[in-house]
Formats: sequence, C-alpha cells, structure tokens
Amino acid sequence: MYKIGFDNKKYITLQSQQIRDRINHFGGKLYLEFGGKLFDDYHAARVLPGFEPDSKLQMLLSLKDEAEVVIVISADDIEKNKVRGDLGITYDAEVLRLIDAFRLCGLYVGSVVFTQYSLQPAVVAFEKRLERLGIKTYRHYRIEGYPSNTALIVSDEGYGRNDYIETSRSLVVVTAPGPGSGKMAVCLSQLYHEHRHGVKAGYAKFETFPVWNLPLRHPVNIAYEAATTDLDDVNMIDPFHLDAYGKTCVNYNRDIEIFPVLHAIFQKIYGECPYKSPTDMGVNMAGYCIFDDDAVCEASRQEVIRRYFAAMCQQKKAMGDNDTVFKNELLMNRCALHVSDRSVVTAARAKAESTGMPAAALELPDGKLITGKTSDLLGASSAMLLNALKYLAGLDDDLLLISREIIEPIAELKVGHLGNRNPRLHTDEVLIALSICAVTDENAKKALDMLSKLRNADMHSSVILSQVDESLLKKLGINLTCEPIYQTKKLYHK
Repeated sequence: MYKIGFDNKKYITLQSQQIRDRINHFGGKLYLEFGGKLFDDYHAARVLPGFEPDSKLQMLLSLKDEAEVVIVISADDIEKNKVRGDLGITYDAEVLRLIDAFRLCGLYVGSVVFTQYSLQPAVVAFEKRLERLGIKTYRHYRIEGYPSNTALIVSDEGYGRNDYIETSRSLVVVTAPGPGSGKMAVCLSQLYHEHRHGVKAGYAKFETFPVWNLPLRHPVNIAYEAATTDLDDVNMIDPFHLDAYGKTCVNYNRDIEIFPVLHAIFQKIYGECPYKSPTDMGVNMAGYCIFDDDAVCEASRQEVIRRYFAAMCQQKKAMGDNDTVFKNELLMNRCALHVSDRSVVTAARAKAESTGMPAAALELPDGKLITGKTSDLLGASSAMLLNALKYLAGLDDDLLLISREIIEPIAELKVGHLGNRNPRLHTDEVLIALSICAVTDENAKKALDMLSKLRNADMHSSVILSQVDESLLKKLGINLTCEPIYQTKKLYHK
C-alpha cells in the first residue's frame, strides 16, 4: 500500500533557501553542480513517497530570476554516440531536449560547454548546429594528469586554456545529459577564471543521494547504491567530515576520493579551501523533509527489489553483466529481502502457473491486487490494465469494456496489413480502443477517467514486456518489474 512519507512543499522551501544562503556566503555568485535528473527524478519519487518528480525543477523556478543554466557535454560522448538509457536518445539530442524543456518553463539557458574537446568531427558538426540555433558554445580541453597534477591544472596551461564562460546571473546551474560529462571540472575552471577577473564566486554540489544525514545502512541510501551498481558507486562514511567535526555523515566513494584534489585546487586558486569535507560542499535538504520514516523505508526496500529485477532483465537482454546482478543480490541480502516481499511477484507467478501463459499483477495504491492473463486477443498487461480500471471505476469484473467486435478488426489490421505476427493488443492499442468506446459507452468513459489513479501502483510481469508496453506503463506512473524471461524463444526481440 502506498503511503506518503516526504513533505514536498517543505523540501522546495528549505532547498531554495539553502541555495540562497550559499550564494550569499560566497559574495553573490555560485556555481552549482547539479547531479541527477532535474525534470523527471522518478527514483527519488519512488524512494521518498511524496517527492514529486519535478521537485528540483520547481525549486529552481523559485530562483529563476537569479539563475541561468549551463549544459555540459563530453565531446567523447558525442563522438561515441552515447545513448541515455531511460530515454533511448543520444546525449547530443538530449542537450537539445534539455534546452527546450528549460526554456519552456522559463529558465534561461546561457550556453553549452564541450569538455574533453579535441576537434572531434561529430563534435565540430554539433557545435556548428548549436551556433546556427543561436546557442553560445564554449570549449574545455583535456589536461594532462587530471585530476592529480594540480600544479598544471591550476595554471595558464590547465584551466587557463579553457574558454571563459560568460555568465550574467548570481546562480549558475551546471547540469549535463548524463554522468561523467565533466560538470565539476567546468565549475572549478570557472572559479579559476572568475578569480583572475576579480569576481568573487563559489562552488556547491546538489545531489539528492546518498542522503548525507541518514544512516549509512538506511534503506534510502541502500536503494541509491542499487540504482548505481553499474557505475560502481558505493556509499561511505565521510572521513573528512568525521575528522573535522566529529560527526558521522554519508557520502559516496567518488566524492570522497576526489576531495583531496579539490582541496588542493581550491587552495591554489584562493589560498584556502572553503570546505573541510565533501559533505560540506553539498546543499541537499531532503533528509530534513522525511516525516514518516517507516513509509520511506518500505518504499526504498521495494526499490531495491525492483533494481534487482531490472539488473537481471538487463543481463538477459545482453545490456548488463553478471557483476551488476551480483551487486544487487548483495544489496538484497543486506536488507534481508526476498523477491516474495514484493507481493505482485507472487501474484503474477501464481497466475502464470495456473494459466500456463504469461501473466501480470498490479497492486493499486490502496493495496488491492489485480491480475491479468493472456488471451487470444489481449496480452496479459492489457488485460490487467482493463481489470484495474474496472475495479477503480466500480464496474463489475465480468463487464466487457471493449467488445470482441472492436478488438478483432484491430488485431486483423496488425497481422494482415502491418506485418505483426502477434494479434494481441498492446496496452497503448487497448487505451486507444477504450477511448473510442468512451465516446458512446458511459462505462468505458468511467474506466478511462480512472487512469490517473494508477500512479504509484506496483506491477510485475511474468515475462519481459515490449518497449511499447514498458514505455506506456511508465508514463502512467506504474512501477514495473519483469521476470528475466522472454515470452518466445526468438533470437530477436523488439
């Protein structure tokens, strides 16, 4: 059952104020390295029930008159045609999507910065494209021995070679299409240049996870590790913070490993480092906004199980490796979890066993379990979706929301004209059919009106779903897991 445990309104207020305070602390200008997803942070929404996926965006909008956005992209990622896994688009395309999204909500995008720049052909072409679109671009270059060779880094031949990014506002939000883009290096390079121009400026880091003021083994922080097993991120006690203040705080390995270098770079630029620990650099206030720890812990444990299934499915698709699965298994063991702790798993497996066909199960936010089976015209997910909408609308379970006479012509079109071998309707096709029926059928309209009530429901499928079904279910806000099994023995799967 879905329970709220996080105060989103309080979070936006506290977070905005914390960033304002940091701007003032550094004399009126702050470079804020923005980690994680800004528009669609569904991981945070799952593990902190009550957190809205666009909370960080709403927080920034409260500062929009003071803020400008700088987007950082690695030239190597453009050259390698790197793809953002959750959206299926390349990093350069994601830059364009981000610019559109920022502008649409009223945030000012100042420029795009290319890191690791060395005249790569694909990068030069993208650079020219951005310039034609009226977007300022800047180049930052490779520095030999980075990040260890601080003498070279903080010199005219290091940061001094980089283009100076012209900014005009007090808060410069430095973000990127994905990890490893070089956001921190861009921030530090700008501090070097600002110092040479006689401008007072500071640096801070905004990452939601791990939550620094929760225990190391808190399920929220373990869920973060589960989400980043492919990146080799590991939560750790911040030894610098413990040494400086005698207080235990949680950070992660990459920030802890790089802090001595950052400390040295700050000293070379300013003569002293403004921070005593990597935790000091952060501005995250999420831990102060949890009001029901039990609800948050349960939501995070469920996320650990979801990540375990996701790792196994990625391995099955040859998009993940054994190490990632093993790491997720270890995190499951650390939380004393079993897949049966996710009720929809047991329900979907039981339905598949009793029917001998793929099946699906859904747990609605009120705790009600709904199942769906495979038939000659509907896939299990489609059947489950219709069953759930009937329940939410208070309709009889035996009622046919979409008659066979409506479904059969669609199935015939798929097989006879569109080249599909599977006549069964996918979830998107079912919803289109239902919306057509809703024009003349009051029951279909009642069911369709219930779609928003599926948000935060949990679902499990006894087989790996098609991209079409997976995408639609995510758009509905359903938290999906699948068994690492294909429905057929084909070698090629869409």
